[in-house]
Amino acid sequence: MAENKIFAGPKVRRIRNALGLTQTAMAEGLSISPSYLNLIERNQRPLTVQLLLRLASVYKVDLDDLQGESAGHARQLREVFADPLLAGELPGDHELVEIADAAPNVASGIVKLYRAYREQAARLTDLADLLAREGHATTLSGTLLPMDEVRDKLESRPNYFAAIDEAAERFYAALSPGDELAGALKGWLRKEHGVVVRLLPVHTMPTLRRRFDRHSMRLFLSERLSPFDQLREVAMETVQLALQEEIFAELDRLAFSTAEAKRIARFELARYAAHALMMPYEAFHAAAQRARYDIDVLRARFGVSYEQAANRLTMLQRPGRAGVPFFMLETDNAGNRFRRAGAQGFPQARFGGGCPKLGVHAAFSQPGQILVDRVEMPDGAAFLTVSRTLEGPQGTFAERVRRTALLVGCDATHAEETVYGEAVRREGAVAVGAACRLCERQGCLARAEPPVTRPLGLDEMVAGLSLFDFQ
Repeated sequence: MAENKIFAGPKVRRIRNALGLTQTAMAEGLSISPSYLNLIERNQRPLTVQLLLRLASVYKVDLDDLQGESAGHARQLREVFADPLLAGELPGDHELVEIADAAPNVASGIVKLYRAYREQAARLTDLADLLAREGHATTLSGTLLPMDEVRDKLESRPNYFAAIDEAAERFYAALSPGDELAGALKGWLRKEHGVVVRLLPVHTMPTLRRRFDRHSMRLFLSERLSPFDQLREVAMETVQLALQEEIFAELDRLAFSTAEAKRIARFELARYAAHALMMPYEAFHAAAQRARYDIDVLRARFGVSYEQAANRLTMLQRPGRAGVPFFMLETDNAGNRFRRAGAQGFPQARFGGGCPKLGVHAAFSQPGQILVDRVEMPDGAAFLTVSRTLEGPQGTFAERVRRTALLVGCDATHAEETVYGEAVRREGAVAVGAACRLCERQGCLARAEPPVTRPLGLDEMVAGLSLFDFQ
């Protein structure tokens, strides 16, 4: 019967050093040669079952110490090096395993330092938001990653680009697609640029939603995509050719600091232009007012998805032809925020969007249902919110469906202009906050973190409703 082998050289070396033994002395106690012990400590020979038992009996070593925490440390280090700041630094996991095995205390220190860094970054962000709400400028934030720079800039300004919107409307009128926009766009791509659109099966493009082959001039789309998402991908390819001048002009005006940020923003502007082409401003604005901003009616009328119609509602800010100033927030069930936008900028200071009591989180328990709430902030500001889950690209049988939730909101003063205002007319407001760290509501059952503005009220004689009572 083969013996079980364990490579634990660094641990044996730590045990020997802790006992104050030389290699010769320990080797004598284990009835092996010093050279063999040296090979064991360098992980060039395994620890057999007999050696493990001898270590346990001669030096009173707990066998768990030899098989212990390296796997756990490796998992924690993997979390650290998954951070965007460190992504790509390691070619594989073997170095993490070596660090965790050879120097577990160092690995533990790295993990603690990283978690402290994340905690301090979160606190600085929360304090910056708090100061912004009170009208104070702040320079607490450090250098941003390109994606963060794009998000911050786009979320803080109105989600309306006049030149792109007007150019998309003119292009749509010249195209005159009728009820067959997808066919008209494919025909234009083929006629004007020789680009042919092809739908490919999942096994051919397992990790891509679309790919443009410049050599064969073919645009490949994954069959994972819904017909609505396929239309948007074709529209994005079209606008990057037909509206290139307007998109690059907006990029120059936004003045991003790096080429990578500019590349990401170009994709976001192409997405914006695609929505403007699929739902031309004047027609969509008129339909939205007639339907009282009913997203389901609008998506059926324009042949788009719920997410696309809701996104377009946040863009209605043409001077003299503005709609209700909606904003939107998309998140997953772990609370990660993917996209925020607003007709007048996302109202981060007034609304926040980080409260666990918002309907966007409850939507995951009722997939496909529309949840309408009137929410009230601690300062009395009230908002109408409409939340619903979204289904991502379709996977195969063995894949888990990607599901996110979308919140569309507006100031409560506009509620009666929408079809959703009727749903909250007779109900009370839901008391929410910008985020737990910025909210001072006491006795909140949903509180997940203590506020940064108050000391914790730790009293062994009194226990409040929240896990984080504060003074």
